[in-house]
Amino acid sequence: MIESRRPGYRLDWAGCITQKNNTTHHCIMEVPKRLLTIQDISCVGQCSATVALPLVSACGIECAVLPSAVLSNHTGGFSAWTFHDLTGEMAPIEAEWIRQGLSFDAFYTGYVCESQIAPILSIMEHCAAPGALRIVDPAMADNGRLYSGFGPDFPSKMARLCKGADYILPNLTEAALLLGREPVLEGYDKAFVEDTVAGLHALGAKNVILTGVSFDQAKLGTAVSDGTTVRYDFNPRLPRMAHGTGDVFASVFAGAVLRGRDALDSAALAADVVCASIEATPDEHWYGVCFERAIPLLADRLRQAAG
Repeated sequence: MIESRRPGYRLDWAGCITQKNNTTHHCIMEVPKRLLTIQDISCVGQCSATVALPLVSACGIECAVLPSAVLSNHTGGFSAWTFHDLTGEMAPIEAEWIRQGLSFDAFYTGYVCESQIAPILSIMEHCAAPGALRIVDPAMADNGRLYSGFGPDFPSKMARLCKGADYILPNLTEAALLLGREPVLEGYDKAFVEDTVAGLHALGAKNVILTGVSFDQAKLGTAVSDGTTVRYDFNPRLPRMAHGTGDVFASVFAGAVLRGRDALDSAALAADVVCASIEATPDEHWYGVCFERAIPLLADRLRQAAG
């Protein structure tokens, strides 16, 4: 807690403590954690880095950005787009960060290309602060198929990024493709989900956050596994599919984990923010979700958790 310059007000944010001694106020503030997100910038579309930067920042975490590509707009639902690959910039940026002694407390990857896997792994190795977390959203597929532009061998390349990751956040389609299986999107049971999770751990992932899980048509949720126990979180299924919700989920999850929340709590908070974002989005707003309207909810929930 910090005393504001305005009488009667206090600034309440994680990492800040005020100790009172008579009329003296001593503020001890932790250095903010720094997360590097590596994914594309779609200039229009409320996805990828344009979602990650505001949501991770809203969690009180410094968010640095390494763009993997720049697109005029995302590829879902638009008739055309421009694409500029930034793979060639990654090694020079890494070299400059090393020269300046810059490091990151966490890495969060989203939509990336095959040619970027090796440079990303190098950055994770050489620019990591002690104990840095690796959070991988293997954003490559949904609804039973790969995104356009990815070849059939791409999931095996993405599996390299998942190996050794502290957290991976695949949906059911991505999980199946990472394991070389045909996607199964309905009619499964807990045994199927937990076998899938076990396979993902066998790839080398330490914690698995499997999204899009449902055993009841009225509910949709997440299976969260640390390799020993699988726990579940569910929300009411909303009657709308929307672009960018996976990026909203992953961004809030990453920020919440860095704020010290455990994986299940982080996944539950992320799902709540996704649902609030969908509910706040008008029907005519077809290309994304109005996640900006859910930022107050996110800030309030984190503030409540901080006490």
